[in-house]
Amino acid sequence: MRISRLRFPVLLAAVSASLTLHAEQTDLRVSPPGWWAGMASPKLQLMVHGPDIAGSTVSVNDSEFVIEQVNSLDSPNYLFIDIDIADISPGDYELTFTKQGKEIYKTIYTFRPRAANSAERQGFTQKDTIYLVTPDRFANGDESNDSVAGFVDKADRQAPGGRHGGDIQGMINHLDYIASTGFTQIWSMPLLENAMDDHSYHGYAITDYYRIDPRYGSNALYRQFSQQADEKGVGVIMDMVLNHIGSNHPWMKDKPAKDWIHHNGEFSATTHRRESLHDPHGVEADQKAFSDGWFVPSMPDLNQQNPYLTNYLIQNAIWWVEYANLSGIRVDTYSYSDKAFLSQWTARLTSEYPNLNIVGEEWTTNPVITAYWQEDSYRADGYDSSLPSVMDFPLQDTLVNALKDEETWGTGLVSLYNLLAGDFIYGDPYNLVIFGDNHDMSRIYTQLDESYALWDMAMTFLLTARGIPQIYYGTEILMANPDTDDHGVIRSDFPGGWKNDSIDAFAQQGLSPKQTKAYNRIKSLLSLRKEHPVVTQGKFTHFAPAEGIYVYFRTDEAGKGAMIILNKNEAENDVQLARFEPVLKEFSTASRWGNSNKISVKNASIEVAPKSASVWLLQ
Repeated sequence: MRISRLRFPVLLAAVSASLTLHAEQTDLRVSPPGWWAGMASPKLQLMVHGPDIAGSTVSVNDSEFVIEQVNSLDSPNYLFIDIDIADISPGDYELTFTKQGKEIYKTIYTFRPRAANSAERQGFTQKDTIYLVTPDRFANGDESNDSVAGFVDKADRQAPGGRHGGDIQGMINHLDYIASTGFTQIWSMPLLENAMDDHSYHGYAITDYYRIDPRYGSNALYRQFSQQADEKGVGVIMDMVLNHIGSNHPWMKDKPAKDWIHHNGEFSATTHRRESLHDPHGVEADQKAFSDGWFVPSMPDLNQQNPYLTNYLIQNAIWWVEYANLSGIRVDTYSYSDKAFLSQWTARLTSEYPNLNIVGEEWTTNPVITAYWQEDSYRADGYDSSLPSVMDFPLQDTLVNALKDEETWGTGLVSLYNLLAGDFIYGDPYNLVIFGDNHDMSRIYTQLDESYALWDMAMTFLLTARGIPQIYYGTEILMANPDTDDHGVIRSDFPGGWKNDSIDAFAQQGLSPKQTKAYNRIKSLLSLRKEHPVVTQGKFTHFAPAEGIYVYFRTDEAGKGAMIILNKNEAENDVQLARFEPVLKEFSTASRWGNSNKISVKNASIEVAPKSASVWLLQ
């Protein structure tokens, strides 16, 4: 029987009372922990975990809840229920589990109504700028959850690899800062439970796919964070991990199937040879050594070739998008998962949410391999990918080298030009996520030898070039990691996020003049992106660099345009505009962003400062 939501609390109390003879009932767990009526897929598979539940029969007293089949695998404690939900209505359904003629469990399963226009949600686009946050290091909004009973890894702010206390409430408290600076999307490193003994703060060793780590908050608080961010015009991107789990995940003690974890649950390192997946001369053994291997002993590698695990991971992603109203997903270590699974996973997500954006992490500086994963790119093997976006690591690496290397015929800014000239290999280069750094590499200010001029050139390029820019928290105030590449130092605390911090970057108090200058520059560029959409959505056109100067344009069919000039020279330069006549012929004047300098573009020149980046709006 379907139970109305109004009656549910009373009935649940009655059901709980009737099950007092079944002490193991408290151990029963159903994943996903609820679903929605009206989803695109008419199928749902429940994973039910409970002592000795395998082999049970399942009944439900409502014809709308159609059980197609019930399966057990190798563990005696798991049951999988396939349901046809094509005609399901919102409400609460009572499931009864019977074994050897004896009722052993009862539980309530809830289908909720979907939010209006949920399927049509708009994911992040070129218009957006993503702010990447390490939540443990951003702001401590709730000191009561810094250490939690039952979790070994306690708060230790002095340890680079320890938990420092940042949390979801801290991000909520500073949404105004994020929005007012001009960021329109937040991507936080994983927030799901990481019940690991140490280094749990980074979030990539998940021990519960359906639970926010209590040291960060709760599921409800995460949803509140998303709602409040949305009210300020900021979307939320969730960092998802499909390739591996944490070694303390319950699956390691009780695998649903023998093949749930690669190499029978024993550590065997990956080769990291991603090239093997694309090698026309290669062998399957090398491919499996890459995709089936583990990162480290504490991160067991999942076998997504198991169809039940495939369904589990697909449904988990959909559940979080729907539950938390996400605007996008970032997928960690994308290519390490099974290729066929990735095709299924992305196809299911994009069928449920056609406009959702998903970006995969493929850490390679080879653009051919990066392009392979993006939908609509050419692939010699015919692989079907529905992945909309990929992290543009080739551009990140090239940008740093282009700014630091000597200007010669083949080095310097020309390397950036050469890379972008190869954009034809991508299905959509404008939908790549571009960045100067992230949580796994030295900060961009450090990579550029703490040169403010080079930092400014990098930021100007990233916020005006093709693609969707991502800025790592603290970049706007020149956070650095001098003399070390320790990840715990790279992911240092944001000043002002903890009580009694001597510097409060959120309030712009205590910053050095250079830090204040950097913050104002980022804020100005983000304002430029919002006020002049041509900078974010216009066609990208560039001219080959000459004599240490690189000029490119963003233009649209409405007659709007922007010209960006990067000058790496140590001296001021007089840039003759006649060379750029193929683009400039459509315009008459250029106004420099940030001041009132306005010039005619006809037979004119522009004086540009040494080691500088300038943006000129065209009319």
